[in-house]
Amino acid sequence: MSQEHNPLQEFQTWFYEVEKSQKIGEVNAMLLTTIGEDACPKSRMVLLKRFTWEGFLFFTNFKSEKARAIARNKRVSLHFNWQVADREIYIQGKAEKLPRSISEAYFEQRPRGSQIGAWASEQGKAISSRSILETNLKSFEEQFQQQNIPMPKHWGGYLVKPEAFDFIHYSSVGIRKTIQYQLEKNYTWSKHVRHCYDLFF
Repeated sequence: MSQEHNPLQEFQTWFYEVEKSQKIGEVNAMLLTTIGEDACPKSRMVLLKRFTWEGFLFFTNFKSEKARAIARNKRVSLHFNWQVADREIYIQGKAEKLPRSISEAYFEQRPRGSQIGAWASEQGKAISSRSILETNLKSFEEQFQQQNIPMPKHWGGYLVKPEAFDFIHYSSVGIRKTIQYQLEKNYTWSKHVRHCYDLFF
């Protein structure tokens, strides 16, 4: 596959260019949209922790609403809103759970407070007060005092394998360039470029 028709190479180029520009506080912040248990789409911000030639990795609590949605419907979308740097990226694909060994390797690198938080957080479950969460945190701090913290079974990562990309570039004269990639049945990428005038300019 040539670099010209490799959207993951293009993503890498854009990501590091936007990061270098220092116009975005968290370049890896992305909007994850899933199809909820009520069959309606729902979006929330998550952090991209790594990207590879296979796709995009993020980590979460498997008891969370987004994890339950993915269990029912693996199709998701990602959105990187870098309009301050005149760019946006939309990605459609399927989310798959990462092997536990990969999740554990990442978990070991997390700050100790974040590790304890993974145990104490009851994502997807309503709690009556903040004090309950604080009590949970204190309890796990005492439990794991002076020892390595193992990764809980209800926590881990996902790999989003992309099937379509929209790279959007805004120009100073209001012309919007969109580069679209679509994964074909033979596992090659088709590429289409279109230009239009941005009505919001």
